[in-house]
Amino acid sequence: GKIRVKAKTEHEEKNGRNVIIINEIPYMVNKTNLINQIADLVRSKKVTGISDLRDESDRDGMRIFIELKKDANIQVLENQLFKLTSMQTTFGVILLALDNNEPKVLTLKQILEKYILHRREVIRRRTTFELDKAEKRCHILEGLIVALDNIDEIIKLIKASKSAEVALGMLGDRFELTKTQAQAILDMRLQKLTNLEQNKIKEEHTEIVKLIEELKGILADENKILQIIKDELLELKEKYQDERKTDFTEADESDIDFEDLIKEETMVVTATHAGYMKRTPLSIYKQQKRGGKGVIAQGTKEEDFVEHLFVSSTHDYILLFTSFGKVHWLKVYQLPEASRQSKGKAIVNLITLDEGEKVTTIVKVKEFNPKNNLIMATKQGVVKKVNLSAFSKPRKGGIRGITLDEGDHLINVELTDGKREIILGTKNGMAIKFREKDVRAIGRVGRGVRGIKLKKGDEVIGMEISTEKKNLLTITENGYGKQTFLTDYRLIGRGGSGVINIRTSDRNGKVVAIKSIYPDNDIMFISQNGIVIRTPVSGISTIGRNTQGVRIMKLSSDDVVVSAAKIINEDRDPSDTDLEKENEEVQKELSQEEKIDLGDVELTDESEE
Repeated sequence: GKIRVKAKTEHEEKNGRNVIIINEIPYMVNKTNLINQIADLVRSKKVTGISDLRDESDRDGMRIFIELKKDANIQVLENQLFKLTSMQTTFGVILLALDNNEPKVLTLKQILEKYILHRREVIRRRTTFELDKAEKRCHILEGLIVALDNIDEIIKLIKASKSAEVALGMLGDRFELTKTQAQAILDMRLQKLTNLEQNKIKEEHTEIVKLIEELKGILADENKILQIIKDELLELKEKYQDERKTDFTEADESDIDFEDLIKEETMVVTATHAGYMKRTPLSIYKQQKRGGKGVIAQGTKEEDFVEHLFVSSTHDYILLFTSFGKVHWLKVYQLPEASRQSKGKAIVNLITLDEGEKVTTIVKVKEFNPKNNLIMATKQGVVKKVNLSAFSKPRKGGIRGITLDEGDHLINVELTDGKREIILGTKNGMAIKFREKDVRAIGRVGRGVRGIKLKKGDEVIGMEISTEKKNLLTITENGYGKQTFLTDYRLIGRGGSGVINIRTSDRNGKVVAIKSIYPDNDIMFISQNGIVIRTPVSGISTIGRNTQGVRIMKLSSDDVVVSAAKIINEDRDPSDTDLEKENEEVQKELSQEEKIDLGDVELTDESEE
């Protein structure tokens, strides 16, 4: 694997500014090249928080001086340098060894085991070699001792011999010596005959006998071999040990997530109807709003408009749900940062979509709180509740959010707290309102349960969260629509046929969209021929469920309304959005529910009427 090696840094303060001092750099990194790398990053504006860089190294050691700008975050900038320069490198380790003459990559434990086996073999062979050598020497010494004990006779015998070969044979026969011993006696120098030399030979023999016993004992006892391995390792340690050159740190400290390089900042995220997204610092909105003349709207095409706008941190998550039931996972900082006038970047360039697949819902998530749920609805009337925490582990290319039947599509997803009321609207003008708690939570890849019983030829066109101060806006394909109080829709058990939401006929056509709205919202209607009309909700009549609605858009005979969307007014304070309003309403509702919980009361259709 790879071992991360990091430069050693210290933080100082000089003239009111933070300073990073690099006093050690990784192994094999050139100091001049490192300084040039940092300078290149500053010149290319990839790192923007450095105001001064210089080399202050001298004979006492290394010192690279990096002065930061006043508004720079020292931790973020240091992480950027570790990520983008040679201040952090990797040292490759491969435990490749010859095992029985076969190259193998081993684990650390296996390496140690193989090393011990190798050392055992080395010590056995070394001991065997030393034993053989000692035994040979002992054999010769035994012959010399025989000669010293019988020196006069041996000298006489040698003098009487005609040649060395004859003397060799006579010595062996007379004193029962081997050829090696007899040859050693013939080769012995006369100085060995002195008293001192004789004692040395006898002492050497005694020592060798002891050594032979010791070597045989080692070969006979495995524990003695292991003890030698330990002793020799301790010897090496004692001989070569010095102070450690490097420090070990926790892996979390050395692992730099890209997110560590991103300063946490409040952003305004916008998404348009045509599928463009961007983020803009909230401070820019505030500054422009104080200018007195408002702000310039987003630079979208005429037929495009902002459909989603929310305030979020750069470290927050965005879940993108597609019509095919997939979920793609982005961080806010991964969105392109752009000005108010820019339209942003197409979503298809941020995530991978299949042919015919489109993003249907964008959900902002601060954290994957297991107390929150996601409610999903499909075209064929299936609803699914899944715990938000099930989406906390993304994969490249997206993950499955719901298993869809053949021909079915995901139409909407809502983030809930488990205590909401859900309303589904169908193409033929039916609607059903039921409690979220009536939908049991299932796993991420599950199919879901029936939300509404559809008649033949009908399909779900929208799902909304019902709140007390919102109305339900219904739009039909022939340009008719109406507002209806959400309180006019009685609670029905999940899976029923629902109640009439709007009367559909040849005059007004089928329903194309339902939207939960506040009275000050604006709505955009888009027709098949590309006609786009923006109108305030306040101009649309609020009437009962069992009606056909009023004309809200004049169309040519060959044109129909294909979609409608709530418009987010960018000229407003971004923090004053429907989301914040809705959150306030939810908190009020929750506080009331804590006092009076009617969740277990079952009402019949008759009693509801």
